[in-house]
Amino acid sequence: MNAKAVFYRWIDTMSVQSEEIDQQHKQLIEILNELYQAFVDKEHKEKIGTIINRLEEYTKYHFGTEEKYFDLFGFYDKENHIKEHQEFREKVEEFIQKYRKQSEALTYNVMVYLRNWLNNHIMGTDRKYIECFVKNGVK
Repeated sequence: MNAKAVFYRWIDTMSVQSEEIDQQHKQLIEILNELYQAFVDKEHKEKIGTIINRLEEYTKYHFGTEEKYFDLFGFYDKENHIKEHQEFREKVEEFIQKYRKQSEALTYNVMVYLRNWLNNHIMGTDRKYIECFVKNGVK
């Protein structure tokens, strides 16, 4: 059996000190690594559509979770954070449209976009709500 290919790894410094949200972030990493594995196995053309659909579903439940807490706790940077979520949703929709037209170069673009999102949003923007969520008992 071949070892699983890993494009991106969870590291503890990514934690937002909420098990619920950390688990959701880990799911995004799993989606990214699944896409990378399909790329390595030369199966990405067959799997990219399913993976993009999973990304679309991910945006619904994950962003819904964070935004629910923003509303509950009056998070001070809610509008800017939601704007970034909307940009991600729009990018996923763009990927869906490109997939419907042709899926040739899409795999690489999706992988790079997700890696950058993890580095910039989760390791950057999401850090801003840690104090608010911890103070309000988000587990």
